[in-house]
Amino acid sequence: MVGINREAVSIREIEKSIAEEAFERGLCEPQPPKTKTGKSVAVVGSGPAGMAAAQQLTRAGHDVTLFEKNEAVGGLLRFGIPDFKLEKTVIDRRLKQMTAEGLTIKTGVKVGTDITVADLRKQFDAVLLTGGSEQPRDLPIPGRELQGIHVAMQFLTQENRRVAGATFSAEETISAKDKHVVVIGGGDTGSDCVGTSNRHGAASVTQLELLPKPPKERADSTPWPLWPQMLRTSTSHDEGCERMWSILTKSFEGEDGQVKRINCVRLKWVEREDGGRPEMVEIPGSEFVLEADLVLLAMGFLHPVHDALIKDLNVDLDPRGNVQVGADFMTSEAGVFAAGDMATGQSLVLKAIDGGRKAAASVDAWLRGGVSVLTN
Repeated sequence: MVGINREAVSIREIEKSIAEEAFERGLCEPQPPKTKTGKSVAVVGSGPAGMAAAQQLTRAGHDVTLFEKNEAVGGLLRFGIPDFKLEKTVIDRRLKQMTAEGLTIKTGVKVGTDITVADLRKQFDAVLLTGGSEQPRDLPIPGRELQGIHVAMQFLTQENRRVAGATFSAEETISAKDKHVVVIGGGDTGSDCVGTSNRHGAASVTQLELLPKPPKERADSTPWPLWPQMLRTSTSHDEGCERMWSILTKSFEGEDGQVKRINCVRLKWVEREDGGRPEMVEIPGSEFVLEADLVLLAMGFLHPVHDALIKDLNVDLDPRGNVQVGADFMTSEAGVFAAGDMATGQSLVLKAIDGGRKAAASVDAWLRGGVSVLTN
């Protein structure tokens, strides 16, 4: 099995080729329901989980309305992932199919503000929350208030809108052109910031990671079939980036209110005798300073934003702040379900799609008072 100790044969590429060929041949035709149930469902949030659930529920015969607070459908797919990784035509062709099947889409509508939760519950027989995990992890250290320090999604969503044709004033624009960019966070979002900064024409790009550098080969601690703990290098890194591991950011410094430097220290990770999570220890005398005109915080997300939607629905939250659901994806409020990152915390697009489809089957079963007609 090639995936045991080196890169596996990519099933993803095989599946992608099949899907592209199917669309090219016109085989992915709309599948409108043959019969209608007379039931209505509100799907709140149009990211991967919301899109997947809305399509399944529409095909099951329900009257489905997909609500999106932004100006276009897609959530993270449209506004978070750069076009050089995901062309938005992939989203648009799926939406064309979904609307042909009977889905109603309402963009620019923030549920809880533009439409109250009370009105939503009156108008729909069931509600499915798929708003994602959008509360970013911040870095509250000295100098955080300086200009030029942004959470990653501020940078990436603006770039996606710009590519789509939107314009921004000079004061609003977040540009990496000719700047020394430091990306704090070593995950996929950080990688997207690196690639976007390079496309802007940054003077330099440095990516900092708190954790130690992973091994080049699969770690013994994550044998197959576990997800391998190993070094991953994206095309964004290959385009130009200095990567640094086991780095703690201590403070930001600036001039005239603008960030100019980052004070850092190197870490060592010490194994605990009880086998618990390793502890980080600052290495004495390893302090150093990085030049930085633009700092992008890509340290992940904590939980869904606890806005009027969550508060007014009065749904229970789990200890991490996510919407708590049971095995049937229902929240503490009858008829209100949740799926995707809103229920699980930040995860992969694939898992969000899977969660959306499974939640749709649970919603369908609940509305029918028995067994769902949907198969995941």
